Amino acid sequence: MKKLFVQLCMVLGLAGCSGEVDPRFVPVEGFDLERYLGTWYEIARFDHSFERGLVKVTAEYYLREDGMIRVLNRGYDPIRDKWKEAEGKAKFKGDENTGWLQVSFFGPFYADYIIHELEEDDYSYALVSGPNTSYLWILSRTPVMDEETVGRLKQKAESLGFDTEKMIPVPQDS
Repeated sequence: MKKLFVQLCMVLGLAGCSGEVDPRFVPVEGFDLERYLGTWYEIARFDHSFERGLVKVTAEYYLREDGMIRVLNRGYDPIRDKWKEAEGKAKFKGDENTGWLQVSFFGPFYADYIIHELEEDDYSYALVSGPNTSYLWILSRTPVMDEETVGRLKQKAESLGFDTEKMIPVPQDS
């Protein structure tokens, strides 16, 4: 668990310090944090060392007493037969009606968390990235998402410059 935490801190910390956000990235407007809070399941992602091999990956968001957002990322490592988790905090990059957060898993270092697409009616899915085309996630409120929606989200990601061939599915039932 400690190794996951350290790796996540390093990667996200460095990503947050890496410079400008890709100009093609426009976060969703009309964002409602209260509706976004709760549990999200990773449906697909780019593979990175801090999540490599993990299944049943979730991200949980809760409002903290200080107004910031508590972030808890959790995944199961079937090879080691144990859960790994990393806890952090998030805040808005600017306007609270815009789906652009900054997340920190380590001290003062924050990384951009940009919501490119969000299901408007019930917030049932989201397409999220970091500040550039190196980090990408498809999230759902349920452990399974229909392939048509996954395909549409991948098309949206491709239009933003992501190589979606690099995405890996995240088993939620293993």
